[in-house]
Amino acid sequence: MPDLNQHRFVPIVFRCLEYRVSHCLDAGKCFGKTATLLRHHGTRPPASHLSDLYLLQVFVNRTVTMEDIQCYGFDMDYTLAVYKSPDYESLGFEMIRDRMVSVGYPRELLSYTYDPSFPTRGLVIDTTSGNLLKVDSNGNILVCSHGFRFLKGRDVHDYYPNKFIQRDDTDRFHVLNTLFNLSETYFYSCLVDFFTRCNRYTNLPKGFQHGDLFMSYRSMFQDVRDTMDFIHDTGILKERTIKNMEKYITRDPNLPVLLSRIKAVAKVFLATNSDYSYTEDTGKLRMGTYTGDLHAGTVYSGGSSDVICDLLDVRGKDILYVGDHIFGDILKSKKRQGWRTFLVVPELTKELQVWDQKKSLFEELKRLDVYLAKLYKHLDSGSQECPDIRTIQTRMKVLTYRMDMSYGQMGSLLRSGARQTLFASQLLRYADLYSSACINLLHYPFNYLFMAPPVLMPHESAAQHAADLALSELACTNNMVMGRN
Repeated sequence: MPDLNQHRFVPIVFRCLEYRVSHCLDAGKCFGKTATLLRHHGTRPPASHLSDLYLLQVFVNRTVTMEDIQCYGFDMDYTLAVYKSPDYESLGFEMIRDRMVSVGYPRELLSYTYDPSFPTRGLVIDTTSGNLLKVDSNGNILVCSHGFRFLKGRDVHDYYPNKFIQRDDTDRFHVLNTLFNLSETYFYSCLVDFFTRCNRYTNLPKGFQHGDLFMSYRSMFQDVRDTMDFIHDTGILKERTIKNMEKYITRDPNLPVLLSRIKAVAKVFLATNSDYSYTEDTGKLRMGTYTGDLHAGTVYSGGSSDVICDLLDVRGKDILYVGDHIFGDILKSKKRQGWRTFLVVPELTKELQVWDQKKSLFEELKRLDVYLAKLYKHLDSGSQECPDIRTIQTRMKVLTYRMDMSYGQMGSLLRSGARQTLFASQLLRYADLYSSACINLLHYPFNYLFMAPPVLMPHESAAQHAADLALSELACTNNMVMGRN
């Protein structure tokens, strides 16, 4: 998940694949030992009620004319190289846990194991109070937990009187947007849970006291972050991955097919923070700041999105960049360079399955919303009548909870009942296209027009609804007339 948008040279590895895609992917040897990391997301669960069309579909937020794309860029981790879930997140969790214990955290933490039903992407850690939050685009709190205890009503108001956070306060609130964050999100919750329940420690508003030792929620979060960085920077996570690739990596024979077809019509590059050891089959890794002409199939370290555009002789909108990181891959490349963006959301497979199974709950939510509107339809500022809507509100809360629990303990990645999450709002704003896997591009021709559906504003929706209602009433009248005749 490289930061492609820095003016200075940053530690990314940049590889032009334009003329060597077929060779690089031959026999699964691409990129040396880590070649076999270039795989499609794990096997999809069976879809008894869900059409294969939706599982393989690329979804459109903004129109993209594929014929105009001259260059395709790919992130590595969780995009071309996609890891088996939850095995890979469990591995990351265990490495964080073991490292934290080795540097002095209580050995009792070793009893915790990873629970994939708890964390999701897009959550926010409040480093002052130790809470884990799910919020909407404006910072309104949708879900709040302290450790593994979910807070409701008065408890939430005690921390956040308006059930609202200032997301711009990045010193206090940290957004967990990547799939790598899932492991550290869960371990941080384990820490809060352990110290809250352990009678050796005194619970204080901003952390825990044990004798003369005070551990703040902020310092614990920083320790978890530093440990995660250590695991990545030292390469021990990748070493464990390489040693047991069958367990952690899913092979997809269609990936070299996709890249070869792209190579035939456009330039291709890979940009990643991951480092690689190359085998004799792929040549020696060339590292250093780029200073000369671009050579196809060569690896470069350093650079920025400006350099990439200059090297490949393309403008921002000529590039379609494919990645899984809403901030590092998608938001920055969109805002700085105007690149066309494709967000990989592996969670979509589950999201679609649950939506297909539980959409009746959402339909009931919509019907209740319409019913509420009818209760107030004939009231105005002079009305004294006050409809009792408590039963309806309670039912709406129950439906929202049932929907959320169908996805996991923290609910859906994209919504809470009828309200969209922060992650969903960022996806809609910055990703031109999105899908569960980049391999789904294989199902579309390279001259395809991804057309964004028309989106009506509320006043336009109201006018459209009135027009539809009038047409419906007219049709009913005509049917009655014809029946009499």
